[in-house]
Amino acid sequence: MKFIDNKGITDPQINLAIEEYILENFGEKDTYLLFYVNSPSIIIGRNQNTIEEINTDYVDEQGIKVVRRLSGGGAVYHDEQNLNFSFITKDDGNSFQNFAKFTQPVVDALNNIGVPVELQGRNDLAVEGRKISGNAMFSTRGRMFSHGTLMLDSQLEELTKALKVKQIKIESKGIKSIRSRVANIAEYLDKPLSMDEFKELILRYIFDVEDVKDVPQYVLTDEDWEKIHEISKKRYQQWEWNYGKSPSFNYQESKKFPGGLVDVRLDVKKGIIENCIIYGDFFGLGNVKELEDALTGIRHHRDAIKEAVDQVDVSHYLGRISKEEFLELLY
Repeated sequence: MKFIDNKGITDPQINLAIEEYILENFGEKDTYLLFYVNSPSIIIGRNQNTIEEINTDYVDEQGIKVVRRLSGGGAVYHDEQNLNFSFITKDDGNSFQNFAKFTQPVVDALNNIGVPVELQGRNDLAVEGRKISGNAMFSTRGRMFSHGTLMLDSQLEELTKALKVKQIKIESKGIKSIRSRVANIAEYLDKPLSMDEFKELILRYIFDVEDVKDVPQYVLTDEDWEKIHEISKKRYQQWEWNYGKSPSFNYQESKKFPGGLVDVRLDVKKGIIENCIIYGDFFGLGNVKELEDALTGIRHHRDAIKEAVDQVDVSHYLGRISKEEFLELLY
């Protein structure tokens, strides 16, 4: 495994482009670990409706960047006291959805400094039931990444102001507010750590070295950086990617399943589904647009919908959500 230094860049539109570039060009023969810290920003899951996830007035007032990532999962708030880690590697066919495989090194490193963290639920790391890290995955063309947050000392009040968390998610976890279930790692440390000190502790443990200078690295070249900035410009700096347009709809149903939240919107005219869009924080391998297309142009009738859904592998697009669960929402 090799470490990649992002040179202290805190622009999420660049950092996500670095991650995508490494994914597209490396990882078949070796595993790479990328760290990055973003300035105040909201990172939206690939399949989410951006406008419904953020407090737009507050985000605009505070100049908080909103950027959509490649991976599924839910929206997260980043700031300079949140460390993002990303393991980029070959997709061996058994690793997607296996969050324990990629979070365990981080769990061990945190346990080593006295933070009793453990994997909880689908993809969270928690201490005493309070979330200190959320994780997500993405796979393409035989490569994948598993990335996550580590809230060292984030401004949690800003998190609650910037994000609009759906009540269905709060109720499904049996809690009164999202603020009551998140925590900073700093709360569990014997002494304060700067972000640089925190990075070094994690790196030294994962790579089993005494000095971070001994951590094996891949140094991004000028050519690499040129391509990274090109990706950023074409994707992460584009409104169409970060917000996108939503079709009109007259049918909406959403439900929180063990495999994630699924929110279906249909525009039905004269009994025919003319538009279909599927939002959620699920983790699927396939592009959900293919599933949306399979439902577009058919009759809004139970038999027609069931026949269309029977032709596709729902779990390929929605992860650990069954065909039967998905059908519950459609009619």
